[in-house]
Amino acid sequence: MTSIVKQIKQLLLTTALLQVAVVAMAQVKPKSAPVPSTNPKITSRQLADFYHLTADAGIQFLFPAGFRESRALNNEDFSFDYAMEIPGHEFEIWFQVKSQKKNWQTYILSKNDPTKRTENPDSIYRGMGLVLAKTLAEDTTYLVRNISQDVLKRYNANAGKSYLLTLPDQHATKGYKYALVIALEKNQTGTLVVICFTNEKNPEFFKNVTGVSKYIKFK
Repeated sequence: MTSIVKQIKQLLLTTALLQVAVVAMAQVKPKSAPVPSTNPKITSRQLADFYHLTADAGIQFLFPAGFRESRALNNEDFSFDYAMEIPGHEFEIWFQVKSQKKNWQTYILSKNDPTKRTENPDSIYRGMGLVLAKTLAEDTTYLVRNISQDVLKRYNANAGKSYLLTLPDQHATKGYKYALVIALEKNQTGTLVVICFTNEKNPEFFKNVTGVSKYIKFK
């Protein structure tokens, strides 16, 4: 009985925190986050490759002042295109981007063929976000919400979902305690997944999350 009560309390706490995150993303002005560089310089092969991927996916990316590049995780469980962090603030971001333009061409050609079952590319973001949430959270709890229209507008996106996670202590995620997964799509263009990591779900974290759209968004 004590275990059940504890689980219920944890679920209620996680629900309340996700509601705070949604409100913060919608209401906090992005100016509180680091300002993007107006003249970004390519300082690594990883960054050069990421600029190429974002351009192909119809995404604009500017490297923000105050951040530094970190290692993008790439193993059998996770594959990310770029990562960066704010030194000394326990705030890190991992990115996945994917162009859906070729998938759309295939979908248009095959959608009326009863012998072929091709997924609508505009719905792929849901699967990407869900798989990442389940893999990162393992057996811990997480909550999912549709992203509001005002936040979608900020990213120039058409649809999206967010997942607030309590993370297990593992080396792959550098011991971070919490993560917010943001999965977005722009119709017939591309998919963008942003994962923000922290050890404290405080106002500073949600301000930084809100500011992400200042330096990465769909064109």
